[in-house]
Amino acid sequence: MTNLQIFLDIATEAALAAGVVLQGYLGKLEDAITEKGRPGDLVTAADKASEVVVLDILRRHFPEHSILAEESGKLGNQDNEFLWAIDPLDGTTNYAHQYPFFAVSIGLLINGVPQVGVIYDPFHDELFRGATNLGATRNRRPIKVSETSELSKSLLVTGFAYDRRETSDNNYAEFCHLTHLTQGVRRSGSASLDLAHVACGRLDGYWERGLSPWDIAAGIILLQEAGGKVTAYDRTPLKIESGRILATNGHIHDSLSQELQQVPPLSAWR
Repeated sequence: MTNLQIFLDIATEAALAAGVVLQGYLGKLEDAITEKGRPGDLVTAADKASEVVVLDILRRHFPEHSILAEESGKLGNQDNEFLWAIDPLDGTTNYAHQYPFFAVSIGLLINGVPQVGVIYDPFHDELFRGATNLGATRNRRPIKVSETSELSKSLLVTGFAYDRRETSDNNYAEFCHLTHLTQGVRRSGSASLDLAHVACGRLDGYWERGLSPWDIAAGIILLQEAGGKVTAYDRTPLKIESGRILATNGHIHDSLSQELQQVPPLSAWR
């Protein structure tokens, strides 16, 4: 317990410091935006500068821990039981367009299981924190998931992977299907904030595919500590490396899972 609190506090320090970096670059990138290889998969000078700050703080405190960072990849001894999953700027496309929905996401997996998570939205100055048996908070105040129990009364959120143009496995059909069954489906462009907003009751459920561990590691533990539920689409235990996640307030979990598994093919939608 004591160690988790220490990990949580250091992750918070790193997320807040990175947030300062992102605020400093916002609207000043000019030509410092490039694509990683796939259309729409952007990286900016802000991503890289934010990651440098996070890595510096984590390495200073936990030099023996392994790291998986979006821009730097695998660092350190990957056999270590402690793995930090870092997204220094989750929502890069939003950020590049100065659309105010992006965050720093830092999660700690212990033996492959998310145990600590910090998500910081610097534009709105919202700090989400959670750790196993330590609860979940927004700006240091406890949060919990919504009480919505019917899919027809729910507000959902999802996203679309960067390879959506090249594959039929692209979430379009699911988006259409669930838009018809709920009060709405949002697409924000930041997986970590999607999970944070389910955790604090603003949204009732989230699903997505094509994700990386750094997108969701922090949000998973945050949501679980807020009383939510996280699984694979079919309600089996989540494999974080699968890239697919179903996360809800728990009350609509079964019905959302059932609908995801019986979505009509995209060809059926006009």
